[in-house]
Amino acid sequence: MKPAELFPAVASDLAETDRVISERLRSDVALINTVADYIVGAGGKRLRPVLLLLIGRALDCPSPDRQWLMAAAIEFIHTATLLHDDVVDESALRRGRPTANAAFGNAASVLVGDFLYTRAFQMMVEVDDMRIMRVMADATNTIAEGEVLQLINCNDPDTDEDRYLQVIRYKTARLFEAAAEIAAMLSGAGEAATQAAAEYGRRLGTAFQLIDDVLDYSGVTADIGKTVGDDLREGKPTLPLIHVMARGNADERRLVRAAIEQGRTDAFDGVMAAIDRTGALDYARQRATSEAEAARRALDVMLATPAASAEASACREALLYLPTYSIARDR
Repeated sequence: MKPAELFPAVASDLAETDRVISERLRSDVALINTVADYIVGAGGKRLRPVLLLLIGRALDCPSPDRQWLMAAAIEFIHTATLLHDDVVDESALRRGRPTANAAFGNAASVLVGDFLYTRAFQMMVEVDDMRIMRVMADATNTIAEGEVLQLINCNDPDTDEDRYLQVIRYKTARLFEAAAEIAAMLSGAGEAATQAAAEYGRRLGTAFQLIDDVLDYSGVTADIGKTVGDDLREGKPTLPLIHVMARGNADERRLVRAAIEQGRTDAFDGVMAAIDRTGALDYARQRATSEAEAARRALDVMLATPAASAEASACREALLYLPTYSIARDR
C-alpha cells in the first residue's frame, strides 16, 4: 500500500513532496539521474517524510512549502544511507528488486549517495533557519557514527543489548527524531512540544527498526523486499540473536556464536530453532511495543493544545496510529 493510501490526511502534501523530490533529483550528469531515479523510484514507505508532514499539519504549520522541501531533504538523506548501506553489506535485494550496487556497481552507488547527501544540504540552506540546519547536520553526523558502530559490532557475538540499541538510535531513530523535531520547529511550537516531538520520532524510529530486525527472521522475502536471513549472512548481532546468546543453552549459544562470527546462513534453520525456543522474537516485539507506547506518551505532550482545524485533527489521529503501524506491519 502506498504512503498516501495509508495516510490520506497528508496525501496532497506527499504529492507535493514527490514533486520536489523529482525536481531536485535532476542533474546534468546522466548517470546520477539514472541511479537516483532507480533508487527513489523504487518507492518505499516514505515514513520519515510522512512523519514530518503529519506533525506539521497537526501543529498547523504556516509554511507548507518549507515542509515539502524539508520532507524531500529528509528522504534524500535516508536514500543516501540506503545506497551506502547496501554497498557495505553487499546486499543484492531491496524493495523487491536488485539493489543499486547490484545494478550499477559499488562506485556509482557510493557517489550518487554522496550527491543525495549534498543536495539535501543545499535544500536545507534554502529554509534559512540555523536551528533546523543544526538538527540536520547533527543527525547526519550521528547516522554516520551509527554506521561505523554497526560495522564494529558485525561478526561480534558478544555485542550486548545496550550496544545494539545504541546502533539503532544512531543509525535509524536519529533521522525519525530529526524529521519530527524539524516539523515542530517549522510550526513554531514551543520548547516542550518540540522536545516531545523529538522523543516521539526517536521512540517511533526505534520501534520501527526493532520490528525490521524481527522480520529478518520471521518475514517472507516477497513481502519484506529483501532476502530473509540477510542479517545473519552479514554477521549482524540483532536483538533476536542477542536474546539467544543471553537465554539459550550452551549448544544454542555455540551455534549462534559461530553463525555471527562466520555469517553462516547454512546454520539458519538451527538458529531459527534457537530463536523459537527462547522466545526471542516475542521478546523483541515486546521491546518494540514498549517504544511505541513511549511514543504515544510523548504525543500527549506534543499535542497538549486543541487542534485548530479538522485537517489538524485528522493528522493527530494518524500520529496516534503510526506507533501501532510500526509494530503491527509485516513488511
